[in-house]
Amino acid sequence: MAVTKQQKADILKKFKTGELDTGSPEVQVALLTARINDMTGHFATHKKDNHSRRGLLQCVNQRRQLLDYLKSRSTSRYETLIKALEIRK
Repeated sequence: MAVTKQQKADILKKFKTGELDTGSPEVQVALLTARINDMTGHFATHKKDNHSRRGLLQCVNQRRQLLDYLKSRSTSRYETLIKALEIRK
């Protein structure tokens, strides 16, 4: 199941940096994380769904690239995002 409009609005409200912000790295990473978490639940029951697994890997790689970009630009923003999303220890 995909991320609903209400979930997306909640994520935008929590991670936006400005009033009309929808494209900052923080928002993009948060949306990708929600999508990744949703997709991983799907694989608990559908172990052989390789087509969806490819999409999951694309999302994970895109999130990694955004996190690398954010880490190179602003370490403090990167660390607060990591703690808020609880994706790395």
